Amino acid sequence: MLRRAAAELLGTYALVTAGCGAIVVDSTSHALGHGGVAACFGLVILIAVAAAGHLSGAHFNPAVTVAFAGCRHFPWREVPVYVAGQLVGAAAAAWTLAGLFGLQAGLGATVPAGSALQSLGMEVLLSAVLMFVITAVATDSRAVGELAAVAIGATVALDALWGGPVSGASMNPARSFGPALAAGVWRHHWVYWLGPLAGALLGAAAYEGLRGTRAGRDPDSA
Repeated sequence: MLRRAAAELLGTYALVTAGCGAIVVDSTSHALGHGGVAACFGLVILIAVAAAGHLSGAHFNPAVTVAFAGCRHFPWREVPVYVAGQLVGAAAAAWTLAGLFGLQAGLGATVPAGSALQSLGMEVLLSAVLMFVITAVATDSRAVGELAAVAIGATVALDALWGGPVSGASMNPARSFGPALAAGVWRHHWVYWLGPLAGALLGAAAYEGLRGTRAGRDPDSA
């Protein structure tokens, strides 16, 4: 259990370091642009899922862990340990960025570009799409498991490309928590818990309903 939680910690650390690091670097160099930042988020997830999927299931996201538990693909008793690992990894990553760059660009903290309700709706939608894909490739034996990392990373990048300018395209409470904690940016932070949690539960339930019968594959094998 502790080894799997450590894998979650390291994977979430990588996500926040690379993804939010891209935001920080682009804020001064303008070398990446919005597309480059979105690509960084997608690529780091692709790499992390490929590297650690067989160790912990590669959730790296409290909303994913809760949604898997809600659909009975993950034991509820292990949820607190996984979420703790994810939050610690995200916070450590944000503090690493703070040590390297100061509080430049709020360390990539997510805040609504418009209203909080608009960003809430966006986070629900983006998270539902992401969790639908994750549930498909991680729990259905008919899916091509070898492509799980590519499918999930591509979905993160796609969501970030079009949703990033609206809500920051967090889809992940840990990804938002780390920079918020290190930079002290808490404006409408509740959006980035409620939206991803609700969206992930909706996306997982949608796939479960669509396939009709459980396909008996452990999400930790993704």
